[in-house]
Amino acid sequence: MATHRQLARHEIPDVDAAALEAARAADRLLAAAREHGTERWVRYLAPLPDRLRDDPLRDLRAAARIGRAAFGPKDSIRDALPADLTEPFLDRIDRLLKAIARHDAHR
Repeated sequence: MATHRQLARHEIPDVDAAALEAARAADRLLAAAREHGTERWVRYLAPLPDRLRDDPLRDLRAAARIGRAAFGPKDSIRDALPADLTEPFLDRIDRLLKAIARHDAHR
């Protein structure tokens, strides 16, 4: 029976780089949420920078989806924080999800 070894994030440079960029964008968004006093978004965003920086590949997709879910059609982080922070975060999360999908497609 063949077993597939889970690659470490550093072994997938495109995914790792995208995740680190998303973590930096999440840091900026979290700081803005704290400055604006939007406690709901502070609680929502608080675990994301560390998860995006440190989660193994198998958990990284879930962390990215949590970040993406902040942009819901009825309840969006866009309504609470400035676009110059929300849009770069969304862009970085989408890049990360695409990098993960590319990696999965080539396995």
